[in-house]
Amino acid sequence: MRKNGWIWAGLLLLLLVYAVYDNQGNGWLSFLGNGKSQEAKEAGAAGKNQAIDAMVAANVPKPGTKAPEFALVGLDGKTYQVGGKRDKPLLLNFWASWCDPCKEEAPDLVKLAEKYGDTLDVLAVNVTFYDKLDEAKTFVKDYGYTFPVLLDEKEEVYRKYNGVAFPTNVLIDPDGKIRDVVVGTLPPEELEAKIRKLVEK
Repeated sequence: MRKNGWIWAGLLLLLLVYAVYDNQGNGWLSFLGNGKSQEAKEAGAAGKNQAIDAMVAANVPKPGTKAPEFALVGLDGKTYQVGGKRDKPLLLNFWASWCDPCKEEAPDLVKLAEKYGDTLDVLAVNVTFYDKLDEAKTFVKDYGYTFPVLLDEKEEVYRKYNGVAFPTNVLIDPDGKIRDVVVGTLPPEELEAKIRKLVEK
């Protein structure tokens, strides 16, 4: 009888654990089925994605606010400063060499830098804390970057800008204020439209 009692206690504990995990929708016993419809599961997933998007939007610097100041050394050995008034608007690009979307975006950045070079500064910030310097140098060479590439070796600048994903493009006006933040990639024409809007102000 005592032996059966332990078995029943074990089964009750197992059911309790299952119930807790089942309510979260991701339990390790979910393969048994949790009675939720496919629509409910999809709605739950969509809600989680919206929560992540909201968290990203909440953390990135807000348009109209002052761009965080910093100074970083570039691959060319020069020190570049951002903060306060500027001669030209600035496109600040945070990236890493292993990032596939960064690779997709790189040729577009080169074209845009060439096209708007007279009216726009472009600074590419390699977040070297998450990268390898040799691989970053190879990336710059392979994609023909002609604009300055800065090294954020301690992730200090990326943190100041509350970076959450690569690439992140921050558009800053001549007054040193953030005008737009793009997390991830955009079609080239959409990114160019944002740049055109910035340089025409």
